[in-house]
Parts: sequence; C-alpha cells; structure tokens
Amino acid sequence: MKTFDLAIIGGGPGGYVAAIRAAKEGLSVALIEGRDLGGTCLNRGCVPSKTLLKHAEVIEQIKDAKTFGITVNDFSYSIENMIKRKNKVINTLKSGIKGLIKQSKITMIEGYGIVSKDKTVTVTTGNEEEKIQAENIILANGSKPFVPPFPGLEEGSYHTSDTIFDIEEVPSHMVIVGGGVIGLEIACIFNSFGTTVEIVEMADRIIPNEDVDATKFLTKQLTKKGISIRTGTKITGFKNENGKAIVEMEMNNEKISLETDSILVAVGRTPNLTGIEDLPVKFDGKFVKVNKDLESSLSGIYAIGDLIGGYQLAHAASEEGIKAVKHIVGKEDKSDMLIPRCVYTFPEIASVGITEVEAKKAGYKVKVKKVDLAANGKAIASNENSGFVKIIAEEKYGEILGVVMVGPHVTEMISSGTAFMHLEGTVEELENMVFPHPTVSEALTEAAAAWMGKGIHYS
Repeated sequence: MKTFDLAIIGGGPGGYVAAIRAAKEGLSVALIEGRDLGGTCLNRGCVPSKTLLKHAEVIEQIKDAKTFGITVNDFSYSIENMIKRKNKVINTLKSGIKGLIKQSKITMIEGYGIVSKDKTVTVTTGNEEEKIQAENIILANGSKPFVPPFPGLEEGSYHTSDTIFDIEEVPSHMVIVGGGVIGLEIACIFNSFGTTVEIVEMADRIIPNEDVDATKFLTKQLTKKGISIRTGTKITGFKNENGKAIVEMEMNNEKISLETDSILVAVGRTPNLTGIEDLPVKFDGKFVKVNKDLESSLSGIYAIGDLIGGYQLAHAASEEGIKAVKHIVGKEDKSDMLIPRCVYTFPEIASVGITEVEAKKAGYKVKVKKVDLAANGKAIASNENSGFVKIIAEEKYGEILGVVMVGPHVTEMISSGTAFMHLEGTVEELENMVFPHPTVSEALTEAAAAWMGKGIHYS
C-alpha cells in the first residue's frame, strides 16, 4: 500500500490548490478526483458562466453600438459556437492545472475515494480498486446543486447549473427558480441571448444576504432590461401540458401559473458527501464541523470549501486549503479570511466585509457614505454610469467595516477595498491614496473623501 503525508479528496479550487501548496512545503501528496479536475468552478460553475457572460456582454455592446456612432446593420450568434468556445476555455485551464500538478510531483489518482477513520483511502475507478494510506487527509469534496422535492418537477425536464452551460438551443422563455447569484448571472446571459426570463424567489428580495441598497439597485436595473423578478413567491408545483412546462406558484395568497420552455432550478447547493458517508466526523447541520484550523472531529482529517459551509466561493475554498496545509506543516496562519464576494450580473455587484445592517447588529456605531457613478468621468465615457460605491465604517476612528460596489468592472475593483481592510486601514488612509483619473475605481477614494466631509465632486 502506498503511503503519503497528505491525501486530498477532490481536485477543485480547494483541493488542487492545497495539493500544490503542500507539495511546495515538502509533503508527499496524493490528489484524488473522480470526475473533472478543477471541480465545479472550472467545469460547471465560475468559468463557464463567466465565459458565457462575456459572450452576452459582447452582444449588449453590439446592441448599444449606435450610442457610439457605430451602425451595425445586422448580426447573429451561434449557441453551438459559444459552447465550443466555453469548452475550449475550460480545457485550456484544465491543461494548465494538470501541468502544475505534474510539475509539483503530485500523485494524481483518478477515481472516487472512500475515506476511513484510520486515514486509509480506497479509490475506485470502474471495476478497479486501489488503497492508499495517509498521515493527513483534506476533504475537498465540494457541493452539488440542491433540487428541492417540488411536486411534479421530476416528471418533466429541467436544468441546474450542472447542465445549463451545455444547452444546445436557446429557449424563447425560461423560468429561473431562485434569485441568488447563480440564478441572476444565468438570467443575464439568457436575457442577452433574447430569452424572456422570469425569476421566482421565495425571499423578499434577490441575493438576500447582500447589501440592501445593492440588491434594490440590481433589481431595478434587471427589470429595465426586461427580466421579470417575483420575490416573496413560493413554488407549489410543476405540470406538463401540450409539450410545455407549467410552473405553479403562490404570491400574497394568489395562485399564479407560468407556461415556459425551460426551467432552471438554482436554489442553492448542498455538500457532496460521496466517499465520506460512513466517516464518523461531526456535522454542523448539513456541513462537516471543523475547528479554527479546519480540522474535523477526527484528528488529522481536515475539511474545506463547500463541505464546511460559509462562503461557498472558489477563492474561499482555495484559501481554506492553504490554511489547512499550513496547520499540517506547523506554520502560523496569518490569513484573516476576509473574503470578497462578486456577482457578475449586468451591472456587477462586489462587496467585502459586513453590510450596513450587519454592522449595526454587531453593535458598531456606523457612518455610511454612498457615491453615485452617474458623475464618474470614465463611467460616462463608457456609457456605463449606473451604479455606486458605498463605504461602511466605524464612526469614531474610521475603521473600514465593509465596502459595497455596484457598476461596471467592480468585480475587478473590490480588491482595493479588501486590501485596505486586510491592513486594518481607515477611511482617512483611503482618502489619502491617489487613484488615477479618469477611472471608475477613483469612486472609492471619492467615497472616502465624502465620508470625511471633504468630498470634491460629492458632498
């Protein structure tokens, strides 16, 4: 039986990053992956969605060309070619990861690993079986789409985020069940493709865990684009009539039925427990329970990423993988696990830290300043001046508690706010930093100046 210092179950952004870091720390590493290297993020999540969102963005730019004095008489698109390009992007990145794993001399085992409490892993590939022994194990199993037992759903066809990015034909009408990040991003893609999109969300607003101002603004902008959003609405069942799907729902005690060509269920994700069903680790609800070092109730067995809940984000899983490896090799972890959150809709939302509501609930005396992008020079020049930047800070000393951005390219800008918070910066220090002009990013320092009552373009 082969032995390793570390065995990792799952080759997603948590698992493969942990494997490479562990190898660089001098550990012998086995990485076990039963489906696709890169996990959900690369194959069925972050990367395919961002690729198709770029396609949608190009379509929107063509539609808006007349604003810039450019006449486009006619254009068309091919969903087949878009999916081919999406697959090419995935394969390019997957090849890169394979190269890094080979370069790091990591033992890659293709198959599904069943983990025992004595830290042996039985890997099954087809009819073959292999056993390995590890001193430490990191569980990076990831998650899968959660599909509630809606009456009648299984009797028809529907998509989840696992299948939607391989769609062969663009539907004329789509109902998206769930107004979270996944549902909203896919709504933007298909809205640009010409699909009539209707979103049904049970909560009283979309992305209910994010900043209220941001979600209200996004709701308004998506509605302007023709996307229907029904909040406070409960799905009661599904039927099929004359080749069409009927979505039944209830809103304010009123029963509503929608006829549609396509259904996407995007109500969240649930941990993938394949291979650890019989492992006697403790759980916190449906998630594996871990301590501050990400170690489970079984010594030497760690869990990271979607398996432990929290922010179900690829970069969070990667950081957790590195954190677990640091503990295994006995190194101090100085990470504050300050995780930025991005929503790649039209417009984008990006945030870091706590929301205004959360800050007040935590007992902070907060001061908030929000500046609109309507007067931002670069945003106006680009005809993308819908949005805002908001700073949430402790009133007395100006410690930055949270930053919220809505608008063009804000997912690329949020790291500036994250950096200041990571270094425990204050609003005054942010205001003292020189940002280039004209940029959308300078709205951040403008917000800081306005927070201090020293704003030039904003009061």
